[in-house]
Amino acid sequence: MLKQLFNKLPRKSSKIDEDESTQVGDSPRVAGKCHNRQQGGASSLKRASSSAVFPASMVSGIEPLVPFKDVPNAEKMNLYVSKLSLCCVTFDFTDPGKNIADKDVKRKTLVELVDFVACGSMKFSEPAILAMCRMSAINLFRVFPPNYRVNGVFASGGENDDDDPMFDPAWPHLQLVYELLLKFISSSCLDAKVAKKYIDHSFISKLLELFDSEDPRERDCLKTILHRVYGKFMVHRPFIRKTINNIFYRFVIETEKHNGIAELLEIFGSVICGFALPLKEEHKIFLWRVLIPLHKPKSLGVYFQQLSFCITQFLEKEPKLASIVISGLLKYWPVINSQKEVMFLGELEEILEGINMVEFQRIMIPLFLRISCCINSLHFQVAERTLFLWNNDHIVNLIAHNRQVILPIIFPALDRNIKSHWNPAVVNLTHNIRKMFLEMDEKLFISCHTQFKEEEAILISEAEKRKEAWKQLEQAASLKPVIGNTAVLVSPLMT
Repeated sequence: MLKQLFNKLPRKSSKIDEDESTQVGDSPRVAGKCHNRQQGGASSLKRASSSAVFPASMVSGIEPLVPFKDVPNAEKMNLYVSKLSLCCVTFDFTDPGKNIADKDVKRKTLVELVDFVACGSMKFSEPAILAMCRMSAINLFRVFPPNYRVNGVFASGGENDDDDPMFDPAWPHLQLVYELLLKFISSSCLDAKVAKKYIDHSFISKLLELFDSEDPRERDCLKTILHRVYGKFMVHRPFIRKTINNIFYRFVIETEKHNGIAELLEIFGSVICGFALPLKEEHKIFLWRVLIPLHKPKSLGVYFQQLSFCITQFLEKEPKLASIVISGLLKYWPVINSQKEVMFLGELEEILEGINMVEFQRIMIPLFLRISCCINSLHFQVAERTLFLWNNDHIVNLIAHNRQVILPIIFPALDRNIKSHWNPAVVNLTHNIRKMFLEMDEKLFISCHTQFKEEEAILISEAEKRKEAWKQLEQAASLKPVIGNTAVLVSPLMT
């Protein structure tokens, strides 16, 4: 069994690998005796075979199945490299009955590596860092097949409650590799100045590509690892932000298909919390060009909570951005998607809770023109959610101070609801708001009511004039004789 496992390991090495092997393989070889004690003198695992079994860059001269406790401290890092090399062998997990013994050897080795890294007993050497990055790349970096779901999140545009998540059959091993990588990056024994040469832009880019995995467990592990990478490698922070931005751009503009938008936004929520004040222009551009357009895709419900948190964090950092955010929401306001409209109204209320008077006055006219449309929505949840805005004391205070502008805008919508809305709950809420305005400023309310009646009378008069004009046209057309191909005006509902 072990011979079969070792024969699967790559034998080819490059010139660069040979040069690096001299840095690792100069130490005395002490594993042979320990291994013979553990394996009962099995002659199939010879020390001389290690250079043929493992890539030259990974050769440590110690058999990889020797436990760490049976090796002196001076040799533990070499053994660590050998065990990582052993884990570079990959298996097909779609067939559970294939290579069972070999898979078990790899799993036990990964568990042992996790425990060793968690102990934090010694500083990682540069070859060990290289070996760890290489093993992670071989096991984790892969291309996902196209997503052929038609009834999933991308088609329905809402939260995919009806779809079961896709679970990777290789997860038992992938989970251990992710756990090992996380503990490795988080370890105090890792020198970031050395590790940044191997955990570089290419490594981080491929790590970010894995966020498109359909397995939510994998995305959760990636989220934690990327948090640690962002915190430990300050030199890579601008690149990480730029790469995530590009993922968002591609999602909004081109595909509207990506499984990891919620996790990436959650990471950015933590990043925004750490932004220094005053905010850089780069961060404001990110808000306007990335976060606000993310309200446009149909699948907003999947990541809405994380997106709303990012917006809130920006406004807590710089409240002056509130009018810009509301302007963006109005730009992408959904017209035919009532579920999204309810989400927008919820986010709007959060923003208005923290907005100051100056920013509110900049945006109140277009805002309440939209709110008046929502008040008259035939979808009762949209109308009800809009009217609930008046339950917020801060919003009522803003409206009260600007009632001279706001009441004339929304008065027609309130009147139409009372006269013709089909939902009794919406009608009752509308009555309450009318009463609130009446108590707030009776003179203004009466003035708006009078003006509305006058405008309504004008509209009725114009409608009657149009109707009369059409009647005259019909009368004139009926008196004209039909000759040849002359068009004939036919009166509707002729019996």
